[in-house]
Amino acid sequence: MQKYECVLCGYIYDPAVGDEDGGIEPGVAFENLPEDWVCPLCGAGKEDFEPYED
Repeated sequence: MQKYECVLCGYIYDPAVGDEDGGIEPGVAFENLPEDWVCPLCGAGKEDFEPYED
């Protein structure tokens, strides 16, 4: 699954890991995150993320 990077702070959302603090289980694709999900580091919205190429 595709990883996404916050363009404001550089946080990488990795669907294989999820966002435990945000209540997101591993295996949830970025596209399937709730619309009100925010970056756990800086609070940016999903619109501030871009596909990440490692």
